[in-house]
Amino acid sequence: MISSIFKPAVTRFITPVARFALRIGITPNGVTWVGAIGVVASSLYFYPRGDFFLGSAVIFLFALSDLFDGTMARISQTGASRWGGFLDSTIDRITDSTILIGVAIYLIDRDDRLSAVVILTLVTGLLVPYIRAKAESFGIACTGGIAERTERLMISMSAIALDGLGVPYVLAAGMWLLAVLGLLTVIQRMMIVKRALK
Repeated sequence: MISSIFKPAVTRFITPVARFALRIGITPNGVTWVGAIGVVASSLYFYPRGDFFLGSAVIFLFALSDLFDGTMARISQTGASRWGGFLDSTIDRITDSTILIGVAIYLIDRDDRLSAVVILTLVTGLLVPYIRAKAESFGIACTGGIAERTERLMISMSAIALDGLGVPYVLAAGMWLLAVLGLLTVIQRMMIVKRALK
């Protein structure tokens, strides 16, 4: 939803940088790995300590790699390889999950019941792309839903960062919103597959 509105403009902005990176020998897969390692390390270092704002700022910088690697793959002479696409998709699942795992560790250490909601958002965050992948194995396009990856990531990162700035109740509100939207998206995608199989 949101990505379809802003992604074209962002892509036009970063394309010159992506072309320069390719010229100096940087590969899309290399960018993917650097971004992934940075996000995972930052999530598991900052979030369990409760450094939510600083952690979110560092994670945001590494997460920019997700924009660059796709753009670099599209404009490179060889184009986006099947391995590159698989790698990018797999790493997206790892990084998104690690962000929530870092927050869950912090909450569990403090016996905060919100940790159960964070775990629920983690599960639905894995189910949404799984349903799409399984549907595509049946030859069914399944990209709909109220909250796709971009929306979920924006909500989670905003809630975590604002909590780090001391905004009251924002983390709980963000996690509950993610849980509800995630469940709705899972149901929506299941219905898409059910209708297609009929």
